[in-house]
Formats: sequence, structure tokens, C-alpha cells
Amino acid sequence: MTDWYAVVVGFLVELAVGVIGLLVPGIGQLAAALMGGFVAGYIAGGGLVRGTWHGLLAGALGGIALGIALGLAITLLGVSAGPIGPLLGIGVFAVVAFTALLVALPSGLAGAVGGAVA
Repeated sequence: MTDWYAVVVGFLVELAVGVIGLLVPGIGQLAAALMGGFVAGYIAGGGLVRGTWHGLLAGALGGIALGIALGLAITLLGVSAGPIGPLLGIGVFAVVAFTALLVALPSGLAGAVGGAVA
């Protein structure tokens, strides 16, 4: 059974570190995904599989949030680009899906480590 408390706490850690990663160069979004996934896996406990699942869920939520922000930025850029704007909007869904996957995978790996440590 999914421990949603662990997932939400991991997501919030990922969100907080991600914001800091935007303000302080060098931390980055990868560190945010790793920390959020580790926290989710650690809180959920129960070994590698359980930690991976919870880290993956926390990372997916973070990736979806980041992807939506990127999608909105691309859409606003497309609207301001005039007649070539629709060409930019075609790939917004692809960018959101790729970003969610890109953030969820390291989060799941870190969740496995957190679940094993717990």
C-alpha cells in the first residue's frame, strides 16, 4: 500500500530544494530529485522495492509540476512569438512528459537507497 505521507513529504522536499537550486547555482534539479526521492523512500521504509515506488511517485509529482511550469513558459513564449507560436506549442506535451520522466527516474533510484537505509 502506498504511504502518501511519504510521497507528499518527498515531493515537498523536492520542491523546496528545487527552488533553492534555481537561486543557488550548483545544487540543481538533479539534487532536488535525489533528495526528494531519498526522503520519500526513507520515510516509507520497507526495503528497495517499497522505497523505489515511493521515490518514483514523489519524483513523478515533482516532474509533473516542473513540466507544467515549463509548458506554461513555452506556451507564453509561443503566444508572444506571433505567427510561429503554434509551432512552439506542438511539443509542449512532449516536454512535460519528458521532464516528468527525467525527474522521476533518479528520484526512484534515490528512493531505493532510502528504503534500504531505513
